[in-house]
Amino acid sequence: MSDVVYRTHDTITPEEFVAVLEASTLGERRPVDDPECIRGMVDHADLIVTARVDGQLVGVARSVTDFHYCCYLSDLAVDRGFQRRGIGTTLIDSTRAALGPRCHLILLAAPAAVDYYPHIGFARHDSAWIIRAAGRTAGRSR
Repeated sequence: MSDVVYRTHDTITPEEFVAVLEASTLGERRPVDDPECIRGMVDHADLIVTARVDGQLVGVARSVTDFHYCCYLSDLAVDRGFQRRGIGTTLIDSTRAALGPRCHLILLAAPAAVDYYPHIGFARHDSAWIIRAAGRTAGRSR
């Protein structure tokens, strides 16, 4: 297998983003059939860290942050064919390195990943709250 190349502040296309979301199963909970929303998610992210193999996007960490106090890691997706190789952990480590030591990293875990995050240093927080956008559910747009 070719080496995984990681890049901080990488540029990705909406099509690449959707492809890795769907290949990771995160697409089940993201509006992959709403091109305008996907473009906005890519264009307005403050920090994108990528993992590529032979130029193909196989992992992405997409964050919204102020770079000083807190960062919401809104999407961590690794293609199922590349999981369990440390790519997700490296994407998180690269995100943290770009933020600096004083910035908190926050995320909402996918149901299948709730047991993963404590093993890599995340602490559970039981008081997160959400107001869903009108007409939108957690996954694909309707």
